[in-house]
Amino acid sequence: MTIINLPTTAKAPAVPGRRLSVAPMMDWTDRHCRVFHREISRHTWLYTEMVTTGALVHGDVERHLRFSDEEHPVALQLGGSDPADLATSAKLGEKWGYDEINLNCGCPSERVQKGAFGACLMAEPQLVADCVKAMRDAVSIDVTVKHRIGIDQTESYDFVRDFVGTVNQAGCTTFIVHARNAILKGLSPKENREVPPLKYEFAYQLKRDFPDCEIIINGGIKTEAEIDEHLKHLDGVMLGREAYHNPFMMAGFDQRYYGAATTPKTREQVLEAMIPYIQAQLAQHGGNGLKLNSITRHMLGLMQGLPGARAFRQVLSDSKKLAAGDARLLLEAASHLRIAA
Repeated sequence: MTIINLPTTAKAPAVPGRRLSVAPMMDWTDRHCRVFHREISRHTWLYTEMVTTGALVHGDVERHLRFSDEEHPVALQLGGSDPADLATSAKLGEKWGYDEINLNCGCPSERVQKGAFGACLMAEPQLVADCVKAMRDAVSIDVTVKHRIGIDQTESYDFVRDFVGTVNQAGCTTFIVHARNAILKGLSPKENREVPPLKYEFAYQLKRDFPDCEIIINGGIKTEAEIDEHLKHLDGVMLGREAYHNPFMMAGFDQRYYGAATTPKTREQVLEAMIPYIQAQLAQHGGNGLKLNSITRHMLGLMQGLPGARAFRQVLSDSKKLAAGDARLLLEAASHLRIAA
């Protein structure tokens, strides 16, 4: 498995469309998680955790942007509100080989608000447009925006329509719509994913009002039946926590949504494919603090719904076994499913 450790100016090969994608999720969709998800689905788009412009302009660029070549198609999500810093960060993302730059206009956390970005940017559509234009001028890859349908008590569709219209005028043609309001004060990030009601019809109306734009929906989607229904109206579906907690749901996506002829890997084949990656990562970065659990923690939901799944999770959560740093622990965990069967 090839690990990208140095930036490249080579253009990535053609990538599939964004019919299905996994949302950027802080502390979850790191590069190890994305490699694991890629073993399940070849074509589903993957997104990084949000990376702030400050971390790239003033921090360790390699630590934040290094990823595995096998992750393509993969998008870099940026958090920021300064057009110049976003342009610099987008240029770095393109140089390191990402397929898309995505601007976070949807995160409601107070920490993000203090940085003057995330969902609070929806109150300043012209600033978002300026940020998008600066990034588009700096890179040749897609620049997209992920946003909510409103902030606080704003309930009118007109708000999100005008936001999208203003940003579209700056050249953005792909909008990922988390179909809930963001409550900036009084709700935690977790509550912001659950309390504000979902209004899928707002996303549907955006597609009718902006037919030339790619509109992708996000929020509360858990089943293939729901995905199929949304794809009757929209260009794509982004899954969040369901894809993380039940990742094998993606096993049939390549065939169902991309027309792939390949047979999906079994769960055990996914585990076996991860072992060389884990061994290489521990050999390369173990001296810098990387632990086996840093990778295996993303895999706890692989056996969800199967007899023996609980024992599988227990083995992968056993601190003594994890401390040994042996990637073959994955196969030991899988053996409990054969016993249960």
